[in-house]
Amino acid sequence: MASVEEVEALFARCSRMMMTIAQLPQPVIAKVHGLATAAGCQLVATCDLAVASSTATFATPGVNIGAFCSTPGVALGRAVGRKHAMGMLLTGDVIAADEALRIGLVNRVVPPNRLSEEADELARQVASKSAAVVKLGKHAFYHQLDMPIAQAYAYTSDVMIENLMLADAEEGIGAFLDKRQPSYRGPGYGDPGTGR
Repeated sequence: MASVEEVEALFARCSRMMMTIAQLPQPVIAKVHGLATAAGCQLVATCDLAVASSTATFATPGVNIGAFCSTPGVALGRAVGRKHAMGMLLTGDVIAADEALRIGLVNRVVPPNRLSEEADELARQVASKSAAVVKLGKHAFYHQLDMPIAQAYAYTSDVMIENLMLADAEEGIGAFLDKRQPSYRGPGYGDPGTGR
């Protein structure tokens, strides 16, 4: 049996990894082809987007063996409604991909032979947007979640103003008005320049 210190270190590493995903400037897309259980389900819930094979399944089954999935519950409770999260956490039941889509755990469900293509297409779609704008928006989205609503609106109004002052916003709006594809040149994910 592992010591308390070893278990604490393991959970600290897992929590750091999950928080790092939310803090990355790039969107992270989960591609799920099999069973995502416990920490695997936590990882899917933590990712910004998720594409699942129609044969994928999801569960937080710790309760079945006397170990409630508390840490997976953090991400799950933020990704799906409370009742759905508690249903999964309290029963340990396995849910199918279609149910995961219905409750908001995944964004798309596709045939198994199309999983890689669909995940790559979603990544290309997101990558075609301004990296500076996506970085700014991802940060703002997660930052405002725990704020009271009035504070969240005040904060995101400031972010919108900052966003509209970016060269990429000017280019995107101009391209829309000119009915052409935008040519974004702003700072990328690793570049300074958005103040976030």
